[in-house]
Amino acid sequence: MNEKYYDGYTSFGYLKTNKDYKKYELSTELGRVPEYTLDLSEDELSKLDEIMNRNPIVSLRDHGFISPKNPKDIRPYCGEMHTFFHYEGIAKSGVDIIFENFMDGIATITSKNGLKWDDVIYLLGMRYADIHHQNTVFLAKSYKDLLRAKRQKQTALLPSLEAASILENEIDRVDILYGFGIRCMGITYNDSNTLGSGLTEKRDGGLTNFGRRVIERMNTLGMIIDISHCGDQTSLDIIEASRKPVLMTHAGARSLWNTPRMKPDHVLKACAQKGGIIGICAAPNTTMSKTFPIHSIDSVMEHFEYVKDLVGIDHVGFGPDTFFGDHVALQNAFDDMLGISDSHSGEAFEISPYVEGLENPSEAIKNMIGWMVKRSYTIKDIAKVSGRNAMKVIQEILID
Repeated sequence: MNEKYYDGYTSFGYLKTNKDYKKYELSTELGRVPEYTLDLSEDELSKLDEIMNRNPIVSLRDHGFISPKNPKDIRPYCGEMHTFFHYEGIAKSGVDIIFENFMDGIATITSKNGLKWDDVIYLLGMRYADIHHQNTVFLAKSYKDLLRAKRQKQTALLPSLEAASILENEIDRVDILYGFGIRCMGITYNDSNTLGSGLTEKRDGGLTNFGRRVIERMNTLGMIIDISHCGDQTSLDIIEASRKPVLMTHAGARSLWNTPRMKPDHVLKACAQKGGIIGICAAPNTTMSKTFPIHSIDSVMEHFEYVKDLVGIDHVGFGPDTFFGDHVALQNAFDDMLGISDSHSGEAFEISPYVEGLENPSEAIKNMIGWMVKRSYTIKDIAKVSGRNAMKVIQEILID
């Protein structure tokens, strides 16, 4: 099923454990939680195979990151330069293209002030060094690079950053990041920065003058703009200011689940009207709904169908935002360090320890496509959502 090449390589195999880096026990097993099945018939499995083998499969946000088994190890592990990537799990996913967040949202828990400029350059260099020693994934810089993935039985990683906070007030850092291969960047994370307001701010001041300069520079360079973690007014300002479509790589509908992490209808519509794509998120305790109190593939896909009906199927994709290991434990460590949990505020709910059916990248996109197959979506519509919509916008933005 579009499985990728994997030769057994594990991260930093060229170095010596506990000499060159500290060893942690990691969540490398793919069956960390009980197996989930969609109970697809033989005909449905055949349709799933056909879709995955004949179309570009794109995850607008996922991570190859592997977390430690012991939650107490999360902060010290994330403070290390050598954090591991699950090449085997990505190979089994069958995904052709992943918008890989090279900040991973992880190193930010090492400092209350977040990542600094030098931190990101070091992280990129170390990750690239590991990637260049294996053959399952490769770094993509152009639209043509992305087209090679399926043909080569590899996964193309489109280097991305969650937020532009590290720019501070230096516009030329956008060019430097582009030179280091970054092709997608979020404008803010949950908090505000010099560009605009994050989604947890009580008052959204919108896009700043510096933010407008950054948008213009990203448009000129051919860098994809992501507004997943921006405040509502800041999102609208970015959509208006950009000459190119913008993406919500991993989001959901606030009309279904009233938290800042979800997007209101008018922002979703504005994104689509500019030609953008909304990637439906599946990070634990985000795209929940009152219909399905346990966070599962059904609640996630309820968000998909709501957004699809609101903006049209041509403007929806998948951005599960999953990784390998205990995602909730890492979220808790992150929130505890910052002293915030505002992105999940607004709804009372019982915390789900993981998302049933969408626990990690090896199954997430595959099961989202299978869910659509099970409900008799046409191959054409499934192909759009699973990658063709995203590829159309990517081609418009990236410069070959």
